[in-house]
This record gives sequence, C-alpha cells and structure tokens, in this order.
Amino acid sequence: MAGLTLVASAAAADPRAQVRGEMDAELRAQIERAIGEVDAPPSNRFEARRRARGALEAAEALLRSEGYYQPVLEDVVEGEETPVAIVDVTPGPRFLLTEPIVNWVEPPPAPDLQEEVRSDIGLKAGDPGRAVEVIAAEGRLVAGLTRRGHADARADPRRVVVDHAALTVEPTYNIIAGPLVHLNGVRLETRGPTNPNWVAGLAPWSEGEVYDPEDVAELERRLLETGVYDGVGVALAPADQTNADGNRPVVVTLTDRPRRILEAGATFSTAEGSGVDLIWTWHNRFGRADTLVWQARAADVDSRLGVDLRLPHWRRPGQTLRLSAAILNEDTDAYRRTAFAAAADLQQRIGKTSYFSYGVGLDAGKYDENRFDPVTQLPINFDRDLVILTGRGSAYLDNSNDPLDPTTGWRLTVNAQPTAVSGEDTVVFLRTEAQATAYLPIQDNAKTVLAGRIRLGSIIGGEELTIPSDRLFYSGGGGSVRGYEYQGVAPRLPDNTPRGGLSLFEVSAEVRRDVFRNFQGVAFVDAGSVGFDEAPDFSNMRYGAGFGVRYKLPFGPIRADIAFPLDKRDGDADFQVYVSIGQAF
Repeated sequence: MAGLTLVASAAAADPRAQVRGEMDAELRAQIERAIGEVDAPPSNRFEARRRARGALEAAEALLRSEGYYQPVLEDVVEGEETPVAIVDVTPGPRFLLTEPIVNWVEPPPAPDLQEEVRSDIGLKAGDPGRAVEVIAAEGRLVAGLTRRGHADARADPRRVVVDHAALTVEPTYNIIAGPLVHLNGVRLETRGPTNPNWVAGLAPWSEGEVYDPEDVAELERRLLETGVYDGVGVALAPADQTNADGNRPVVVTLTDRPRRILEAGATFSTAEGSGVDLIWTWHNRFGRADTLVWQARAADVDSRLGVDLRLPHWRRPGQTLRLSAAILNEDTDAYRRTAFAAAADLQQRIGKTSYFSYGVGLDAGKYDENRFDPVTQLPINFDRDLVILTGRGSAYLDNSNDPLDPTTGWRLTVNAQPTAVSGEDTVVFLRTEAQATAYLPIQDNAKTVLAGRIRLGSIIGGEELTIPSDRLFYSGGGGSVRGYEYQGVAPRLPDNTPRGGLSLFEVSAEVRRDVFRNFQGVAFVDAGSVGFDEAPDFSNMRYGAGFGVRYKLPFGPIRADIAFPLDKRDGDADFQVYVSIGQAF
C-alpha cells in the first residue's frame, strides 16, 4: 500500500519589535502581545525606526494600564543591511491603589445600601493600580445600585489622582444613585393578538415591589420560551412615566411569528424505512402564545393523522399544558397496531431547560401481534382489541450547553408509566426507563468531544405474553444500537419477528471531531440487549460500530451515519444508514 503525506508550512510571524530590559516574564509577555507581530522583517532602517516608535507607544500604553507610571523607554534600531527594531523597557515601580473614595451625588441612597454597594467595588488599598480594574469598579458600583432597585443609577466622570511621589493611584467615583424605583404592572405594545391580561399574569412581581432587573429578565425569558414570537422586548418605562403612586410600568413589545406555517419533511433510514410529513402550525390562535399543530404522516413504520395543542404558562409561569389526539397505524416487524390515542400532560420547567411532567394517556385500538410463548417455547399470534390507560410521569435534567449539538455537560431523563390494560386481556404493570448522556471536550473550543450514553428499562408486574407489544422494550436503530435494523437487537422468533422484552440495556460511545469548516467526523460503538425478566440481561448483548459525518448549520447539525453489526446473525443486513437532524444523542 502506498501512502501520500501532505505537509503545509507557513512562515513564522516576526515581532514588530524586540523587547529588551529587566522585567518579570508575565509583564514581558503582555508587552510583546501589545506590540504585536508582522509578516516580514523591516526592509530598511527607516521602516525599522517606524516600527520601534510604534512599539514604544504600545508598550507605554500597556505599562500605564498595568500601573507602571514611571517607565523609561527607548526606541532603538540596530544593524545596517538587516536592521532590527528594538524597544528598551525599564518598567519602574508599580503604583498601588489607595482606599477608593465614593462621592454620592445628592440624593444619596440609604446608608445601609451605601455599605452594601461599596462592598461590590472589589478594590482595596495596596492592590496594583491597574486602569482596567479602576474602570470596572465604577461599573460594579452602578450595577450594584441597579440590582437593588435604583434603576436610573449612573456615574458622573470619575477622578483618578496618580501621585508620583507616593507611587499611588487614588480613584474617586461620583455616583448618582437616582430614586428607588417601584414597579407598576405591564404595558403591552403590540399589534398582534396576544392578550394583555395574560402577559401581565406572567410578571414575577407584584405592584409596588422594588425594581429588580432579574425579574424583568425573567419575564422576557418566559415570553421567549413560548416560541411564538420573532422578537421580545421587555424594558422599564422612562422616569417621566411614573404614575401617581410613584410606580413605573414595564413595557413589553412583541413581534409575532407568521400566524400560519405549512411545512413538509421527509426521513430515511435503511433500518426504519422512509416517511413523509405534512405539518400545519397555527401560532397564537387563542391569544396566549399557544401553538396548535396539525400533522399528517405517511411512513413505513408509523403513519398518523393528529393534532397537538400546547398552552405555555398554563395557570402558573413555566407550566405548559399539552393536549394531543391522533389516529395512527404502526406496522413494525414485531406488531401491527391501528388505534386512537389521546393524552394530556402538564410540564413544569425547572431552571432554563430542565423540567418534570405528569399526565395521562388513553389508547384504544386493534393489535395484531406475533408473540413468543415462554411456556410452550412456540410462537403464537394474537389479534385482540385493547383499551390502555397510562399514567405518565417524567423528569429531564439538562446540564449541557446546546440542545442539538452538545459539547460539554450531561443530561438525565427518567420516566415511569403505571399502566392498566382492559379488553380481551386485563393486566396492570409499571414501565420504567432512564437514560443518561455526558459530553467531554478534550481540546480547546471543543474541537474534539467524547460523548457517552447509557439507557436502562424495566417492566414490573406484568408478563411478557400479556403486555401489549408496543409497551415492551425493543432495541436497534438510529437512536439506539446502530448497525441493526429497527427492533433488530432482540432475539427473533422462527418467522424472524423481533421478540419484545421486559428489560433493556443500551450503551454508546462516540468521538466527534471537527475536521473542516462546518464538517465534523464521528466514530462510534453501540451495544444493547433486551431481556425477558425485570432485571437487565447481559447474556445476549449485540454490538455495532461505524462512522459518520455531521454538517453544522446555525440551528444544529445534519447527521449521516453508516454502521455495521459486529456479531451479525442470519437476517441482519451488512450495514445500516441513518440520516437525521441533530446528534445521535
């Protein structure tokens, strides 16, 4: 085998000028960064002199900003044919801060508040007199007043005295606190259909409370998370709009998304077949940032006609009511189901992206199932009508940095579904499931990311033969064990029908590497097993491995994977291909 190696080289950049003089390594590095680099050495002494003078000015500015107010600097040029620009630096003594002085322009804030805000300065006598810290301290003073209700706080020009005899820097801040602001209600300014009373109910404050910028930011977050607005603005009204009670309103401006959106989509997988979706979305139909979605889907595995209504901030902020109904037809290798399904769920947000939810679902339909009888060890066919009532409880904890392309953090999902089945069979059982994923960047800017996933499931209180096929556990496919077809990991019946189980175990590992602009390469290994007792069974593990590519778009990556079964059985394909949006996990 022959190999080809390409070597790319680039000319090393030269410093604009050399730095000479006695100083510590950190200060020297700062000066060198301030001076900067050039692509080529100077071509003549005139050019070298120009560079040396520019370097001197940059070094002097850097030294003054770091508290060195008595430096001695000289620009030097050495050499005739190959001139070298040099800046000779003697930093001199570093000036130190005196105790900062705060002058409160009348009227001052309350005495106890003055002490609280002074603690935010972050400067103390004896610290280096760095200009950036002196400036930042002023910003912290104003921010501290704003957080404590003085929304109009600002700074007059500060006075900084540099004493060359005492080698000190004395900052004096002139702060205008302004009045303590109390809040009124919410004033909605929009031409859209949003109900002003509904927006007012989202405000996390009561009339007369002291202004807190975090409360105003929280109202903005609550409106943005509904997903029905292109733009949301939330701001305190100007001081001249204070009402007779001394309170000021918060002004909300909303820019609505299009009221009707028609979308079409398609999916393809060698494991799960293809599908076409038609989705019609109505936004703000009831004037409370609601979303109504009509869906028609024709697919090899799951076809349906359905409607989904989402009502954010239902009765309390952060709580979403979701109502759904659908007529569906599932045609999998393990079973066929034609049913009507309806569900109602309440989801409560925790923090920014985590939540817990609870609700109830009702399914009624006809099941055509090829099953395995553990007693006779023979396949058996069921054709039965069932009604299934399901309690639904789940929690999702998200500590990752991105919903579609995470590079750091972790996620945890747990759910429990107590279920009662009636009709031609009667059974009560509890279905539980948990999944954890983690993401570890191992290079700067997450150029390479290690990702891992583990998933466990168990059904308690039912028997394999009586539990409906769609409630059993299966494994295999694009979001499971890649390399196997949909439901293809579990043992199979003599007619090649997948056998559903009472327990599940899956684990995955990926290495994701940015390779070129928006492209990312991925290598992965997946493993999984389906068991027939309540506890996971590791005796029938199946393994798959493969590689893929991601093309990163602003909203998330497009994923294409090819995977191979590592312990192929009769009936397994040589490979599987998966195409979707977002990372595999």
